[in-house]
Amino acid sequence: MPAVLQAQVADIVEGYPSTLALNAFTLTVSMIVLRLLDQTSWIVWLWFGCAGMCIAARAYMMNALKRRGMLLSAPKASLTILSLGALAIGMVWGALPWIVPSFDPLGQHAPLFLIMGGMAAGSVIKQIGYTPLALNFAIPILLSLMGNLIYLWRANEVLMGLCLSLMILVFIRRSIWAERMFVSNQVARHQATALADSLTRANSDILRQNSRLEALANRDTLTGLANRVFFHGRLAGDIARAKVVDEQVALLIFDVERFQSINDTLGHSAGDALLQEIASRISSLIEDGSLIARLGGDEFAVIVSGSAALERARSHAASVLEASRQPIHWHQRQAVVGLSVGLAAYPDHADNAEELLACADMALYDAKRGDRRQLREFDPDLRRNAERKRIIEQDLERAIQTGALGAWFQPQVDLVSRRITGFEALVRWQHPQLGFIAPPEIVNAARDVHLSEQLTARIATDACILARRLPSLGLDDVTVALNVSPREFALYSVPCMLQAVVERHGVEPSALEIEITEEAILDPALADEQLKKLEQAGYKLAVDDFGMGHSSLAYLISLKVDRLKIDRSFVKDVARSETNQKLISTMVTLGQSLALEIVVEGVETPEDAAILARLGCSTAQGYLFARPMPAGALDSWIAQHQPTTSLKRKMKSKHLSVA
Repeated sequence: MPAVLQAQVADIVEGYPSTLALNAFTLTVSMIVLRLLDQTSWIVWLWFGCAGMCIAARAYMMNALKRRGMLLSAPKASLTILSLGALAIGMVWGALPWIVPSFDPLGQHAPLFLIMGGMAAGSVIKQIGYTPLALNFAIPILLSLMGNLIYLWRANEVLMGLCLSLMILVFIRRSIWAERMFVSNQVARHQATALADSLTRANSDILRQNSRLEALANRDTLTGLANRVFFHGRLAGDIARAKVVDEQVALLIFDVERFQSINDTLGHSAGDALLQEIASRISSLIEDGSLIARLGGDEFAVIVSGSAALERARSHAASVLEASRQPIHWHQRQAVVGLSVGLAAYPDHADNAEELLACADMALYDAKRGDRRQLREFDPDLRRNAERKRIIEQDLERAIQTGALGAWFQPQVDLVSRRITGFEALVRWQHPQLGFIAPPEIVNAARDVHLSEQLTARIATDACILARRLPSLGLDDVTVALNVSPREFALYSVPCMLQAVVERHGVEPSALEIEITEEAILDPALADEQLKKLEQAGYKLAVDDFGMGHSSLAYLISLKVDRLKIDRSFVKDVARSETNQKLISTMVTLGQSLALEIVVEGVETPEDAAILARLGCSTAQGYLFARPMPAGALDSWIAQHQPTTSLKRKMKSKHLSVA
């Protein structure tokens, strides 16, 4: 970041005159010490001259950089030049112990040893903004002293040399740590300055507000936590800092379960008090400086930055989830309020604040969709699934309108005579990009984008088109069944939609069978009125997936249901399962007592078909007879499996006319 580099240059420039003066002073003192020891040989004077030239050269380089404006325009190059100057003078000082005859660092030359060590330590302590400059000066000196001590190979000197080596390592680590802190402070200062400038340009009046108004602008008025605006700014700032110092930023999002029901039953004031208690509990558990915010409604967020952010975030989530198992007391009430948590981290899962928030949201949604009251970390599959869901929802309406999505049909046959008794319309969609889309995905997407009525109308249309063709294929009394999800009764009027479709295609309602899963029958308020209308209009009614729920016998009787479809889970391997045989026999007996036809789904083997026929099942469908197929493939299949006299006659007349 240019601003950080400029700050490092400024820090060096500020102390540069005193640094050069101190170098010159210590150089002079060193020569005085050598003079007193009568060791000022010609090589020592040469060393003195080189050191003086280095000091002069460093002063000249600083003035040249100032004159050319490079300190501001090219801070990185300036730092490199200044570091080279520090390295040069450091190497000159490092040569001193090797040119002084019989250098005794712990004896007569101890003053020189202390001067050199002091200069090295001072440079590291004084120059914290840019580590290379300080280390370039200090390391050659310390290495020279350490080498000289070990070279003498006396116990005291060797021990001192080893201590000095440890000091070098400490200096290096201390310098790196100090530079990181300097950079961190500069980044934070730069961000604060940039934010202040932006706010000034946007609205200068904000700067004239007092500290209370500023706090209110950044705080949620209900809980006292950071609000959404401050949260977004902090998240972006922490990620910007993490990019510079190579750290993690973890984001936790908490969602309160059943909060809406508390609001609805106890009132908004009780809901507000509950949110305050939850905020207080989270704040008491997370005390490491992480930002806690309320994003709105019943959503809370925690930004965890710094060292080991991801591990700390996991620990915070576990603590909050564990605490959420304990009742919350407020306004003389108490409730156990569960929390679901989503977790994502930069740079593991996202590159910026917006992506990180989206990843945490996806993880939270996955936690709520599962067992709830758990932590769910972001997984790349969640993004792929979300993208798949988005594409399905985006293309669904066009697929319905263009016919790319439609019905395939699976035949139903008599188990004894193998005569065709009906067809079930099943939704199919081969997406050009995603391939085959499973029916549950289609139904869920239609509900989410409010296309349930259009989807069912599309399948009903295909069913009506087939129903009109069946008499010409020799199947006069065969019905076409279509599934209606129980949830659809709450979304629109199913009878009105079906009436419009059958009238448009000139089909009698009795040619269609409406298959309803058991759960619809369990909710009278939701299904009673519309099911009665379907029955009165003449549609045949079937209970799908029978045996998987708890059907009301009263509804089976009052609605005059025509057929019960036994779920495939009871049919699979029924030939080898005595338990399933008993269950199916019981359901068949129930159907016979109510004069209901029994249909079994998922028949795949001749052995299973034989057992089912012996148990009294009349009609079946499954891969043993046929897989679902498009309407265009039905003609040839019917010709092979239902060669009625009328159909043969029609096919023969066709051949004669062609001849």
